[in-house]
Amino acid sequence: MVVSLSHRGNVEPFHAMDVLAEANRLKAQGVPVISMAVGQPSDPAPARVRAAAARALEIGRIGYTDTLGLAPLRKAIADHYADHYDLDVDPGRIAVTTGSSAAFNLAFLAMFDPGDRVAIAAPGYPAYRNIMTALGIEVVEIELGEAAYLHAGHLESAHRERPLKGVLFASPANPTGAVIPAGELETLVTTAGALGIAVISDEIYHRLAYAAPDTTALRYGDGVTVINSFSKYYCMTGWRIGWMVLPEALVRPVERIAQSLYISPPELSQIAAIEAFAATEELEAVKRRYAWNRELLMKRLPELGFPLAAPMDGAFYAFCDVTRHRNDSMAFARRMLAEAHVAATPGRDFDTRAGHRTMRFSYAGSHDDMVEAMARIERWLR
Repeated sequence: MVVSLSHRGNVEPFHAMDVLAEANRLKAQGVPVISMAVGQPSDPAPARVRAAAARALEIGRIGYTDTLGLAPLRKAIADHYADHYDLDVDPGRIAVTTGSSAAFNLAFLAMFDPGDRVAIAAPGYPAYRNIMTALGIEVVEIELGEAAYLHAGHLESAHRERPLKGVLFASPANPTGAVIPAGELETLVTTAGALGIAVISDEIYHRLAYAAPDTTALRYGDGVTVINSFSKYYCMTGWRIGWMVLPEALVRPVERIAQSLYISPPELSQIAAIEAFAATEELEAVKRRYAWNRELLMKRLPELGFPLAAPMDGAFYAFCDVTRHRNDSMAFARRMLAEAHVAATPGRDFDTRAGHRTMRFSYAGSHDDMVEAMARIERWLR
């Protein structure tokens, strides 16, 4: 029997998920692992979100919805842009998706053809690179070096080398937590527009910035595609529900592709997500714990020989240099998990060229776990 294998499966593994799998294997054996590897809130979805899902299950019928999502949810998302950003967004420009992962798939498929060149920052979220590579899109990884975030100068330089079709950036960023200041964000978006480069702004860590208010790239142009999610701030990772705000010209292409790839986002999750915007009090309490954890790690990680490689301005990540201990973060992460029973993500996930020097720690867990994790690492290093 012949087995056909395409080259698409040769993309780099998502190492954070491999670390999680090993951590779960150890936990199943009774090993008390503390995981700081995956960007997943340890809190459940807000109570009113879970209650809405329970009511829907009692009614019984959960089925397909419109491909672009339930009208009440699209309206709730539009209202969120009015309330949080003071922006008027037409619900007709909003596509609800099966998590932000589906949104990236849809954006890449609707916006770019094989061979198109699309820029991303390095370090950056590995799924950007892996999905586009699998689709035959040429990924241009811009090494940030000493810079905290992608800026207009990076874009101009990469475009001069060979013209770009698109750029994708995140603020707050994964893995660094860096936030692009509003003025720099405006310059980046307007520069991209002047160069004829399409913009995708990943805003899934909005509402998780600690030093400045959120600024959406939508403020600087209707041609921007924004991707967001209920996974991070709203603590709904496993519900697999996200959204896109699209330029008018992209709405129907995205809908046509989504009809065949996904049919529709999960209805139960959509019904529940409508309630998420009204759960601010509960969610802000969770964010306050992240801020507490952030203060702890900002102090303890450098004390343990892990200097911060980027400012921890947002999200729930600390991105650190590990070369004081070892110049191979993959091996270091494996040993730390096996011997200290603390899981973190090696930097190769986020930067295939310089990631051997770095590691990402997620501080989305409980404060007690963060304190214990730092104590375990300290004992282990000694």
